[in-house]
Amino acid sequence: MKLAHALVQSLKDYGAGEIFGIPGDFALPLFRQIEHINTLPLYTLSHEPAVGFAADAAGRYRSTIGVACVTYGAGALNMINPVATAYAEKSPLVVISGAPGAAERTMGLGLHHQVKHFDSQMLIMREVTCAQCVLDDPATAAAEIARVLTAARHSSRPVYIEFPRDMVEAEVSEVPAYKPPAKKLAAATEAARQTLKMLGAKKQPAMLLGVEVRRYGLENKVAKLAKALGIPVLTTFMGRGILAETGAPTAGTYLGLAGDAPTRRLVERADGLLMLGVILCDTNFGVSKRQIDMRASVHAFDGAVHFEHHSYTGVILEAFVDALLAGAEKLGNAKPVTASYPRGLKSADRPILPQDVATAVNDYFANHGVMPIASDMGDCLFTAMDIEHTALVAPGYYATMGTGIPFGLGLQASSGKRPMVLVGDGAFQMTGWELGNCKRLGLNPLVLLFNNSAWGMLKAFQKDTGYNDLDDWHFAELAETMGGKGVRVSTPTQLAEALEKAHNDETCFQLIEIMLPNDVFSRTLTRFTDAISKKSALAAEVEA
Repeated sequence: MKLAHALVQSLKDYGAGEIFGIPGDFALPLFRQIEHINTLPLYTLSHEPAVGFAADAAGRYRSTIGVACVTYGAGALNMINPVATAYAEKSPLVVISGAPGAAERTMGLGLHHQVKHFDSQMLIMREVTCAQCVLDDPATAAAEIARVLTAARHSSRPVYIEFPRDMVEAEVSEVPAYKPPAKKLAAATEAARQTLKMLGAKKQPAMLLGVEVRRYGLENKVAKLAKALGIPVLTTFMGRGILAETGAPTAGTYLGLAGDAPTRRLVERADGLLMLGVILCDTNFGVSKRQIDMRASVHAFDGAVHFEHHSYTGVILEAFVDALLAGAEKLGNAKPVTASYPRGLKSADRPILPQDVATAVNDYFANHGVMPIASDMGDCLFTAMDIEHTALVAPGYYATMGTGIPFGLGLQASSGKRPMVLVGDGAFQMTGWELGNCKRLGLNPLVLLFNNSAWGMLKAFQKDTGYNDLDDWHFAELAETMGGKGVRVSTPTQLAEALEKAHNDETCFQLIEIMLPNDVFSRTLTRFTDAISKKSALAAEVEA
């Protein structure tokens, strides 16, 4: 079997549904084979960061690997930020980079795209991936592919494969099939027994869900566990969207002081908290009024289950959830909770506020059904917390900008569903132009562009600055030149009408440019920035 064929087939066998990429000279032979083999559809975009984000979103939605293919140096190094995003947020992104062949490495000349040494790129990628390989030996190539792809699946983190361009037609053996991680059943059973015993002795237990629940495809099992235990179930900020497609109710998303009081009390006053797949980070817990009491918590994450004084190592999340299900008994009588979201947008000719956007979307979902959402970072993501609970991909922890549009393209390619994309004007300046690829790729997202002529979230932190202000680029007027349709709206009435019109036209992408006041932010972002500011001021006083 030719190496290129073996690699593409193994990507499919290990869970990939498509490849995103940008060709370049060192990757041209591989791209030719990807197109010729046609095992996985190929989506080419305009800029490498968008390639990485789109591939990441595809893997996140499908709970398996996403694949990005680029060229050496100028391509792969332009992918560092998306790869770092995937690493921080535990997403199994597979990065494949073309590379110089063996003969080129012996010329004695520096090659274009080379930084310092031929292996400089590999050294850089090691910092933001969990496994790496160079496919320069036909005898070991198949085993190396299996090793790296297995690491991506098991660790749910990005990996790096370097593919020298003279190896495309090298004969290799078949890549070994994927083997799920070994389950330490005894340890998982004992950890579950201890957990259920602890929760059973509590008066106000609760369950908090994080990203690993989705990354490992455990939402249906966790939904059954929640029903069996009968205790309140919430998601973290990063885990927003978990359980949305299972039909299981959640009590909301925990946002600390940025969230509503009833939701906050369920987590902060829980005397027994079961955390499944939760990343312990500032965006999940940094704005809490009370620190989560780890002495009264069980934290299952990254292949271990942690209690107050000890840990069960080598216990994968699926095995732990299975063991909990096997021994689960009713611990409470939590009634199914449907979080309250604003509905009933009133027609008006006043300026649009972020809350109006959430209300309009909720009304739209009530009339036409929910859509999966891809969101950029900024007030658009905080506004999404007031939108009905639905599947969501967003950079909630790493908090990079520019993800929204490529996330939306990856989400649609992966799910086959028309997505709604939330993006701010600052982020749109970075990657919004990828919408120009929609017509060629057969994609038609519905894009809500929050335009307040500012880097809004930064302005929320620094209200007295000028450098966070942006010019008005009139994005809606550019939509047609990119193959879509655009409209600018300035009132709630216009917004509701634009959503209905966009719903009725699936021929191309729809861009609704929502003009917002420069100095008004969503309630959630306002609470978030206020809480962070107060904590920073308190810390400064203590230090002084």
